[in-house]
Amino acid sequence: MTLHVTNGDHAAAQIRAAGVEGEVLPWRDVLHDGPVPTGVPLAELSAVRAAWLAEQGAGELAAIADEFAARDKSLMEARGDVVLWFEHDLYDQLQLIQILDWLAEHGSGVRISLINPPEYLGPASPERLAALFAERRAVTPEQLALAGRAWAAFRAPDPTAVQRVMAGDTAALPFLAAALRRHLEQFPSVRDGLSRSERQILEAVEGGAGTVRDAFIEHNRREEPIWLGDMSFAGYVQALARGPRPLLSIEAAPDPSDARLELTATGRDVLAGRADAVRENGMDRWLGGVHLRGHDVRWRWDGAEVRECVSA
Repeated sequence: MTLHVTNGDHAAAQIRAAGVEGEVLPWRDVLHDGPVPTGVPLAELSAVRAAWLAEQGAGELAAIADEFAARDKSLMEARGDVVLWFEHDLYDQLQLIQILDWLAEHGSGVRISLINPPEYLGPASPERLAALFAERRAVTPEQLALAGRAWAAFRAPDPTAVQRVMAGDTAALPFLAAALRRHLEQFPSVRDGLSRSERQILEAVEGGAGTVRDAFIEHNRREEPIWLGDMSFAGYVQALARGPRPLLSIEAAPDPSDARLELTATGRDVLAGRADAVRENGMDRWLGGVHLRGHDVRWRWDGAEVRECVSA
């Protein structure tokens, strides 16, 4: 039986509607947020991810853990053809390199093919997906090797490992380098301690986006390709409203998307470069295998690369 693996439920439904034969498996993990530690096999990593997602309010731990265990079992028991359907954005590229890395080590005898267009699969028509299926290409040894290097680098406790992958030949996976750069832009800036997403949220509110929904739309308007989902976005907003000197104030509403947002005085100071978000409030955030904690984190983004910057 053919196993089709894709990024989530919407794309999975459209792939099924395209009439392809076989099981369609949504991967469903926001690997750009939360711990993805090195040296942990798939089953153990899935347990780590399930625990973190449950802590973020994504669902009950038992239900998420069971879902991930069933997902992993489908991949582990795959025989014959495995077709990978992934987009060009950060969310998808991380899932893609995770799965390719696992298949490189454990997928002997499996025929792997890839559908990785510069377009979004979820909104595509079944007819378009059927055409993409016909154009699928066998995964090459070069793609497997690059995915393995990138996945190991993403999980490393030192983010310069990602930069070394980006500096090498990434042509085998043409959207990977841009996705990895976007990952690095989530590190706190040397200028103000904000990630790119955090800055875009504050700028959106400063520019008149008065609700969580409006800020989400404006944030994603500044992204190409779009990669951030509403759950992760809501977590970023909540984080900006916490701490001894929050950068945002939130006025709750029955629908959380309608919650009102306003910059605080500290938020305005941080946006203007007069204060540093990390020094003001500290942080506790995982980016792949890097754990950033405290008021003086080790790694900062300088606009071109992540560099070691204690006491920045």
